[in-house]
Amino acid sequence: MTTLRDIVPRLWPDVLSAFALLTRLPLPDHKGSGAASAWAWPLVGGILGAIAAGFASLALWLGLTPGVVAAAVLGVLAFLTGALHEDGLSDTADGLFGGWTRERRLEIMKDSRIGSYGMLALLLVTLARWSALVAILSIGAHWAALITAGAVSRAPMAVIMSTLPNARGAGLSHATGQPDQRTALIGAALALATAVIFTGQLAIPMLALVALATGLLALSAHRRIGGQTGDILGASQQLAEAACLAVLAASAG
Repeated sequence: MTTLRDIVPRLWPDVLSAFALLTRLPLPDHKGSGAASAWAWPLVGGILGAIAAGFASLALWLGLTPGVVAAAVLGVLAFLTGALHEDGLSDTADGLFGGWTRERRLEIMKDSRIGSYGMLALLLVTLARWSALVAILSIGAHWAALITAGAVSRAPMAVIMSTLPNARGAGLSHATGQPDQRTALIGAALALATAVIFTGQLAIPMLALVALATGLLALSAHRRIGGQTGDILGASQQLAEAACLAVLAASAG
């Protein structure tokens, strides 16, 4: 069972491992810690959000419109992660809704080609994120929004990973391992603290909507494929980010 005493000596290796797993940033040589670094995933998300927010501030200062900046921010986030989560979302939609058996669903999710369900899911979720970002950028509230959404949206990945078994027995999720529940809870606490610090009382409806969206996804994955995969985890991040931004955009209006 992971405790804070276990985490403190390996803070830096865990952070590096989390960045290596979730981003495409150049990193110094290190020994990966796999699922044990799951507590740091919200930290990675918050830093990615800060990078995107800095880019957004520069773009707005240069006179670009909120709509253009919102699209560019989504592009920056996808570039930083190698579109890892977007790929997971599209594969999840194709697999969960495009197959009739567990085996066929897993086979579809492994296929690199995108189908109609995947395209539609990617389009709708990206449109939701873009629309919310436009409203947020219009009032200059993007720093708090992007840092919070980045951190909070990575917490459900660890929770789902620690709760559900790996459905395939192969792939990135399987190779990473399964974090214990205390590791996932430490990450969730980090995400909660970030949400409260940057958004105050808005953290309550935001976290409720995130829990609903990702909980329904986890339930569907459990029923349809018997557990989670890396694609399911990526989809949970996208849904959680959209939920965070939607709540913050509603408050901006």
